[in-house]
Amino acid sequence: MFRILVADDEGIMRDSIRNAIESNFGSDCEVMTVRSGREVIEQCQTFRPDIAFVDIQMPGLSGIQAIQEVKKFDSSIVFIIISAYDRFSYAQEAVNLGVIEYVTKPVNKKKIIEVCVRAMHQVEEARKKRSDDLRVREKLEIVIPMIEDAFINNLVQEDRRGNVQDYLRMLDIRQQYCYMITLEFGEQAEDGVLTNIVGSNVRVNQIYTNMKEIIHDYLDCIAGPVMGSRIILYVPFDYEHLAYEQRVEIITRVRSMLRKLEQESSLKFRAGIGSVKDAEEAFISYRESMRCLRQEKNHVVHVMDLAAGQFQETYPSELEERYIQMGMKADAEEALLSASQLFDWMKENFELLENSDSRCPEQIEMKALELLLQLVGKAREAGTVHMDSLQTDHYLTAVRKGGSEQQVRMWFAAETRRICDEISNARKKDSGTIINRAIIYIKEHFAENIDLEDVSRNINISPYYFSRLFKQETGENFIEFLTYTRIQKAKEYLSNPDYSIKEVCSMCGYADPNYFSRIFRKYEGVSPSEYREK
Repeated sequence: MFRILVADDEGIMRDSIRNAIESNFGSDCEVMTVRSGREVIEQCQTFRPDIAFVDIQMPGLSGIQAIQEVKKFDSSIVFIIISAYDRFSYAQEAVNLGVIEYVTKPVNKKKIIEVCVRAMHQVEEARKKRSDDLRVREKLEIVIPMIEDAFINNLVQEDRRGNVQDYLRMLDIRQQYCYMITLEFGEQAEDGVLTNIVGSNVRVNQIYTNMKEIIHDYLDCIAGPVMGSRIILYVPFDYEHLAYEQRVEIITRVRSMLRKLEQESSLKFRAGIGSVKDAEEAFISYRESMRCLRQEKNHVVHVMDLAAGQFQETYPSELEERYIQMGMKADAEEALLSASQLFDWMKENFELLENSDSRCPEQIEMKALELLLQLVGKAREAGTVHMDSLQTDHYLTAVRKGGSEQQVRMWFAAETRRICDEISNARKKDSGTIINRAIIYIKEHFAENIDLEDVSRNINISPYYFSRLFKQETGENFIEFLTYTRIQKAKEYLSNPDYSIKEVCSMCGYADPNYFSRIFRKYEGVSPSEYREK
């Protein structure tokens, strides 16, 4: 069935075109006639024709103007222009509008039929293309989520088997860089730990389609399947480095997304965000996002906000990498477990030369020394510890002393624990160093119109993380501390009679003397003038 619109202000022309179509195509066509440009636009919205014969000269809007308006909301209609004038300018406009035929009056029945057949073929081709596109899209709706799930599953495996570039091509991802986000959910947060994983998993799986729509509203990303109590996101990124403003914007967007997900699911959510990496190194960003969840209890944590700073593990051995990773996180128990696994792995994979006096095999001794030095070196490179805090001069002597395999294991475990303790202590000091830098900045700039974002930008951590850390370390929030600093300086300035109260107000970062007076009275119990007199 084809819907055909005939538009001409001459009744005879309308009827002749209509009769020619109906007599030749019968019930295969439904014909509607109108006599003005305005009616063309209205019927293209309601009748929605496949083909339209439009006269150029009609009352009100011309045929060209009507077609231009229709093209704004429907470009699929096949237009044929009818005109009593054989003008080049009209024909040129028709070509520009994609009209398939410019027919001059008088028009005979044969010409009408011939043009109709051409237009019908074009409509049929367009319909076939739409049908094919829909079939492809239906298949993609099934296949693409499977590819996305496989892609995410592949990225989080240390022994990655699929080719990342193949997945990127299949998913039409053209950005070279990316960062990973790990979402964690549960019924409620108890001391930063989300509870009832099994029940939460069932609920999330039931509404995951809606949740993915919410995720895509906030992030242009690939969302993986529900894995236990986690959902992993791959976010393509255009740049190799993340600017401070971009980091804050990402954290803000993720926070908003989590609030929406919590409303949708009635669950609690947390998010860890890794740093920007080349797509081939997405696994490192994923590990960083997991580290954020393990080390922090905050709602949203970016790896660049962690007090210990960034580090990268790019070791060829899976076991070595896990050992270094646990050590760098100062997780002594996991590090010792990895150490034990490393020794077992060495025994299974090295061709060991054992001594007759039951000493530990030389290869294990040297590997133990190498791993400890790698961990110490990594901690120093990352700035987690200072050069003097981890002495390694005695390592070679200790190894040369030898002993049984069990003794070497014990020594290795003890040194691993000592390094983890040093890293943990350094992290605590690092946190204090960040706040000390913030306090110094506040005391140097209190007279300016500074806010929390200014200070957090200066020390290069996000406002959300800085706010929590500042409160945790000082016992006060940022505004309270800034106000206290300003009031203390105001008291100092007020003791100098050379400064007027208005000048003191300005010197302490306040633009409004009345507001300054109210704040001062709130803290000191008296007005600035009363304090000066006192």
